[in-house]
Amino acid sequence: MNDSHYDVAIIGAGMVGLALASLLSRSGFSVALVEAHEPQPFDAQADVGLRVSAVSTGSAAVLRQAGVWKSISAQRSRPYRRMQVEDGAELEPLLFDAPAFNLERLGTIIENSLLQWSLWQVVSAGGLVDIYCPDRLDDIEPGPERNCVSLKSGKHISADLVVGADGAASRVRKAIGIRQNYWAYNQHGLVAVVGKQKPNPGVAWQRFMPGGPLAFLPLVDGRSSIVWTRPSIEAERLLALDNEAFMTALDTASSGWLGRVEDCGPRAAFPLSMRLSESYAAQRTVLMGDAAHVIHPLAGQGVNLGFADAAALTESLIRARLAGNDIGSASVLQHYSRWRRAESETMAFGMHALRSLFNHDGLFPLRRVGLALVKRSWTVKDMFLQRAAGLGRNAPKLARGASLRDLMQG
Repeated sequence: MNDSHYDVAIIGAGMVGLALASLLSRSGFSVALVEAHEPQPFDAQADVGLRVSAVSTGSAAVLRQAGVWKSISAQRSRPYRRMQVEDGAELEPLLFDAPAFNLERLGTIIENSLLQWSLWQVVSAGGLVDIYCPDRLDDIEPGPERNCVSLKSGKHISADLVVGADGAASRVRKAIGIRQNYWAYNQHGLVAVVGKQKPNPGVAWQRFMPGGPLAFLPLVDGRSSIVWTRPSIEAERLLALDNEAFMTALDTASSGWLGRVEDCGPRAAFPLSMRLSESYAAQRTVLMGDAAHVIHPLAGQGVNLGFADAAALTESLIRARLAGNDIGSASVLQHYSRWRRAESETMAFGMHALRSLFNHDGLFPLRRVGLALVKRSWTVKDMFLQRAAGLGRNAPKLARGASLRDLMQG
């Protein structure tokens, strides 16, 4: 017997699941949220965390409608207005400046822990979402009019629609039998917080080298969060170095940008892969975020794709409700699946191609031609930047500045 019935049951309270819960509950849907662990409170007195996100302009607009952007931007976040891209063999960098494209900023660097905690506070304090935590998904029993969800605690709920926002190893995806294609890159992303001789002036800097790119992302205190993509064996070697030897290696890789490395905090590394689900919807269930797609962190677009998923599903469900349609119907979910799968695959394979292009020295002439084209063409740069900012023509309306009230008014 079901304890409660909801319009939407969301499995997973990471950043994407929480954003969706806030958007839907603010749009008048009844929402259940299932999560195994309550996030740790964000500690503003602790040092900057190792995992940060480059939140795009479009994602910031979505988070504003989710009710968290004001509190997040008032805390430990750093906007950046310039992106500088260098090829290891190319002398002249490729520059993207926000004002040239009528943007206030290109993005904002925010710690993942701050994002998740801020969203959790909004969702849990609002009283509009029923939170099942700590709890886990046990099974999903699809039905013609609703899905029955069994939880590990023994509780049972039902929903017109179930959302899998439970990460790359999604139990929801497995429960409904959606297959996923997987590519292992044999690379790790090494992350750390470093201080250079000169403070980072608010520039997202990236240098492409054989084996993978090195990125410096600006932090609020002038330091940078680095993501250094290396072959797995090389990443292990770098992790094992003492701090002085590691900083010397980082100095060489960054070619003196902002001077020498003067301090470095703890280091960690995580394996890189690409995962693409064959569909994002089946049996009154949809996938979003890492449950649906995992892409190479080359352009920092992973979490932005997830926030766009949340905005797109919100838009789709509001439209269905206004038309008097069943929000869990195949036609509604197929529209969402086609929309978001096309966008995420375009981004995923684009990053895959860029990775291949910059990973091999033999392709240097082709890289030179490509970089020259981008440098000379304002249109190409604008198209690239609009997509990176989450403002492309297929972006959800919430990402392009619409409000939830706008959507609900039709």
